[in-house]
Amino acid sequence: MTGRALVVEADGGSRGNPGVAGYGALVRDAGSGDLLAERAAPLGKQSNNVAEYTGLIEGLRAVLDLDLADDAQVEVRMDSKLVVEQMAGRWKIKHEDMKRLALQARRLVDEVRAAGGTVGFTWIPRGDNAAADKLSNDGMDGHTVRRDHVGGAAGSTPEAGGATGEVDTYISDETVPSLDGRTRLVLVRHGVTDFTVQHRMDGRGGADPSLNAEGRRQAQAAAEGVAALLARSEHGTPRVVTSSLARARQTGQLLAGRLGVETEEDRDWDEQGFGDWDGRAMPVLAARAPEDLARLRTDRDFARPGGESRRQLDQRVGEALERAVAGGGTVVVATHRVVIMSVLCRLLGVDHERGWSIATGPASMTAIEFWPDGGVQVAFVNDTQHLHDLP
Repeated sequence: MTGRALVVEADGGSRGNPGVAGYGALVRDAGSGDLLAERAAPLGKQSNNVAEYTGLIEGLRAVLDLDLADDAQVEVRMDSKLVVEQMAGRWKIKHEDMKRLALQARRLVDEVRAAGGTVGFTWIPRGDNAAADKLSNDGMDGHTVRRDHVGGAAGSTPEAGGATGEVDTYISDETVPSLDGRTRLVLVRHGVTDFTVQHRMDGRGGADPSLNAEGRRQAQAAAEGVAALLARSEHGTPRVVTSSLARARQTGQLLAGRLGVETEEDRDWDEQGFGDWDGRAMPVLAARAPEDLARLRTDRDFARPGGESRRQLDQRVGEALERAVAGGGTVVVATHRVVIMSVLCRLLGVDHERGWSIATGPASMTAIEFWPDGGVQVAFVNDTQHLHDLP
């Protein structure tokens, strides 16, 4: 199955835009026209563009799943001018959903190229894309189709008993990855305390100071910032989760009050425990214990007496993250600097030492989107625009 010329025909649609959506895709042998694979599935409530990109993705994935990519010349044909021009690099991609989907498609293109193949994109009139259009309508009707035609043109021999070698599989809708129901996570660092202003270590198990007057103003501004952010999209009723430390609980209460919900407390969102260093000023530690302070940033297993290591923090934060995103919807978490750093390092694959270069100021917002298909996108980090008008 090497050196073949293949055609991927893909489409997607939405009844309402956004509305009930589905995608369709198929793979043909370019020389014989023989059908090699068919794909279709519902996507819940999505836009036409999301559905069209998903059709492209599933068509390319079918080429790879059937081991057809080796030295293959793949031509993708679609009636979506937008998708074709964006994938060809001639049009810019502005919408965040499209950026994420285009990245997925490009990764699959890279996989085909890594196998020695090529991928090109061709726009075709809608009337020439009837087969993919029919499959996308099957998806919009709630049907999931996965047919692999491995006989005939695919070069396989017929099965015993005179079978054609065609594999026709229907997958239950409950098991099909969907782009519907993403989880939006907004991480808000607490406002300042007197310890923050004095550059004192302030971790789990320590003095646990409250927000000072400036910190309360910052937290209120963050509440307005989060409310404005959520108002720009359909998000349903958000959840507000806080760490158990006073400054995060107070910040979370202002967030929840602005959003009209109650807070939930989860201790695994607490700041790292610094043990006997709690309350110590950073400049003093830098002068008196520079090697140990450096280890705090570089050694995941380093912990002060009575404190915890970064590895221990990462483990509990990872568990808190799983709980937060498991239910879908929008989750706002009032938490701490090292905790936010831990989440970003985990999702971006950044080394914990390098993570100290990520800025997350007091009362800043960081937004992340999680998708049922496994995709994750960090929308922005350290947004402090809402603090600019504070006195």
